[in-house]
Amino acid sequence: MCQQGFCEHHYAPEDESSGATGRRAVLRAGTALGAGAALALAPLSFAEADEVTAGGVPAEGEVTRVISGHLDTGVADFVYLPVEVPRGVNQIAVSYTYSKPSVPAGTPGNSCDIGIFDERGTELGGRGFRGWSGGARTSFVVNHDSTTTPGYLPGPVNRGTWHVVLGPYQVAPQGMDYTVTVTLRYGAPGAAFVPDYPATRAKGRGRAWYRGDAHLHTVHSDGKRLPSEVAAGARAAGLDFMISTDHNTSSSHGVWGEQAGQDLLIITGEEVTTRNGHWLALGLPAGSWIDWRYRARDGAFSRFAKQVHRLGGLVVPAHPYCPYIASQWKFGYAEADAVEVWNGPWTYDDESAVDTWDALLGEAMRRGDGWQPAIGNSDAHSEPQVIGLPHTVVNAENLNRDAILDGIRSGRSWIAESSSVSVAFTATGRGRVAGIGETLRLPSQAPVDVRVEVAGVPDGTVRLITDEGQMHQESLDASGAGTVVWRTTASLAAYVRAEVRHPLADGTPGKGNTMAAALQWGPMAALTNPILLRSTDSGH
Repeated sequence: MCQQGFCEHHYAPEDESSGATGRRAVLRAGTALGAGAALALAPLSFAEADEVTAGGVPAEGEVTRVISGHLDTGVADFVYLPVEVPRGVNQIAVSYTYSKPSVPAGTPGNSCDIGIFDERGTELGGRGFRGWSGGARTSFVVNHDSTTTPGYLPGPVNRGTWHVVLGPYQVAPQGMDYTVTVTLRYGAPGAAFVPDYPATRAKGRGRAWYRGDAHLHTVHSDGKRLPSEVAAGARAAGLDFMISTDHNTSSSHGVWGEQAGQDLLIITGEEVTTRNGHWLALGLPAGSWIDWRYRARDGAFSRFAKQVHRLGGLVVPAHPYCPYIASQWKFGYAEADAVEVWNGPWTYDDESAVDTWDALLGEAMRRGDGWQPAIGNSDAHSEPQVIGLPHTVVNAENLNRDAILDGIRSGRSWIAESSSVSVAFTATGRGRVAGIGETLRLPSQAPVDVRVEVAGVPDGTVRLITDEGQMHQESLDASGAGTVVWRTTASLAAYVRAEVRHPLADGTPGKGNTMAAALQWGPMAALTNPILLRSTDSGH
């Protein structure tokens, strides 16, 4: 039983003839991530290759050790099993199981992730990361070549202390019994894996609107689609670009090259999955990895947000109101470059995310400083989740990594549920025109004509929203196409943004600013970033 941060466990060889004997050991507090954040087990030891041969095991043979134990509720976020890897090893294979006892309704049951760090250590943000399964797999192998399990980085299995890491992020009241099996295989390494990174540019149309899904998963984390299937899905959705964001690993970066093309820009990234929310590191240089082993109270998020910024990428809180455990956003928005306000098919948590984002816009107007744009992505993992539902439409100088990221960062973008939806949104006054993400400067009382052109939303509702709230609403006819024009001034509106909604389930266009228990509006079809209105009057 765990007592004050300690836990009982034992391990033994799978075959007692290998010469190792079973023994008991005690978890001790680890220091790599700070007191209480991690625990380390006593190490598993294996024989050197020449000793194995002398003992009758062929140099190309294998040796297995098994460790089992029990974790109580309240155990540290990460539990490390050191594995002493000798020379002559060409592959490390790991499998694990854990108990799943029945729990009362409303009580989380056992869930445990797994990954591995190599001989370079487990230091937060260090160089030792070699792969992560989360809870998507019960076994994996790491070696020199392309047979390494997706989610893990191919490379040499060097001599030294490796660490299998368990992440027991839900532990039942009865605790969690676990068993980890480690097999080392001896012999010469295979052919080295050569990464095939995607090009950072594709054939664009110059300055134009480009459609892209910036939150996608493959078999390299908990997705079920192969990279080839994700790329095919992006093309089928009419996208110009996509961003790969597998959970907590960069392993897919090295296989995207053959899937990209002049018709599809593939940008590399990561979904950083912490215990206090998920965030997208978009536009990472291929091969870059961002650590996730911290909580909001640890004060480490800023360090990794800065790392992404140094690498030229974007920090984007993902699905901030997702109802699943450890998924709601707790790190604040000060260091965010954008906010994912729409994630997959429209739901109540997207409604909450848009409300929070709109409040952030109001705060930015009050402060007079920068604001965070909104983006939307599918977060598609497998069938029947639809790639490109929704996606972000970005006004960029061309179809390349830097231009797309700059368009997202500046807010020159809007969100569409599919490529069949189109929106054009402008504000005009005193002979000047501003588009999405831009600023129109003119006298405070000068008329401003706001214009929205929509297609692809039959019987939809167009809403115009300012820092005061919804200021105008019009319905589209069955054709789904129409133009809405509304007049305001910079004295009345610090910004204006547009939403296009589907009808409610009963066919009505929306209930306006009511206190109805149901959603006030139908599902979102399109959502724009704001156009800012600034007064040129003295003192404003």
